[in-house]
This record gives sequence, structure tokens and C-alpha cells, in this order.
Amino acid sequence: MHSQITVRPALPEDYDAVARITMSSYVGAGYYGSPDHPYLLKLRDVAERARHAEVFVAERDGEVIGSVTSAKAGGGFSDIGLPDELEMRTLVVDPEVQRSGAGRALVQAVVDQARSIEGINAVSLTTGATWESANALYAKTGFERKPERDWFVPGTDIKLFVYRRDVRQP
Repeated sequence: MHSQITVRPALPEDYDAVARITMSSYVGAGYYGSPDHPYLLKLRDVAERARHAEVFVAERDGEVIGSVTSAKAGGGFSDIGLPDELEMRTLVVDPEVQRSGAGRALVQAVVDQARSIEGINAVSLTTGATWESANALYAKTGFERKPERDWFVPGTDIKLFVYRRDVRQP
């Protein structure tokens, strides 16, 4: 039985662990062939990411095992967020502990954060069209595909899916 997973805001001393998990998650899943891919290098700069958005970590027994970033629309780390959305970005879980509930806990933290912000009605995100486990997680956690918002990585034929989850209380 695993210990409980907690989610909290990332601290500067967490940034190296977040960068390591980001690299190992994306490269290990085959999303990027090299840890030196320019976009992956950008994601690994957690301090820069934290200047433009909120970075959260999941930890178990005092060890960082995952991370997620939330960004307000129009900010330096938002790609597709609309004015009434909080955009969820860069959800990663250490490959050694995937399917432990950390991803689900991180998604819930962003949903809870969105519910606490006046004027935010939904959480949106982009994920790779071929990223099966990510797409499955988002469907299981209440996100709906918004195919009319899908887009391609500029200058490539890589299609990205957009999902949205309404967070307004009934």
C-alpha cells in the first residue's frame, strides 16, 4: 500500500526534480526522441515557467513524484486558454510511479484552483493526438474533447487535441 499523495505549490528547491521528471516522462513515453529537443529544454526551465504560471507538485513520503502547471489566458505560459479558462499544462508523473493516482491528484488540484478564481468557468488543456494514456486520463477526469479547437504545432504535421472541463458549481 502506497502512502498518500499530496499536492502543493512547487518551491524553488523542487525545480530540479520537476525538470528531471518532465524530461524522463516525455522522453520515456516517446513524445520527444532526445532530452535536448528545444521544446523539452523550454519545459525543463521550471524557474522560467514559474514566473509566468503556477507550478504544483505531487509528493509522496516527501519525494516529488509529479508536477502540473496552470496558466491564466494571455499569460506567458498559456497557449490556448480562453479568458474564462485556466489552462492546464505540462502534467507529468515520474515513470516509476505512473498509475499511482498522482496524475489524477494533480488534475484535481488544477480543477480546485480554477473553482476558486472569480471569472474562471473551465479548465482547458492541449495534449498530443497520439498520447493514449494522457487522453484516457483526461476523459476519466471529466474533460471533453473540443475538436473545433484542435491545432497543429506550427511548422509541423503534429496534431494537438484540446480538452475542456466545466468547473462551475451546479
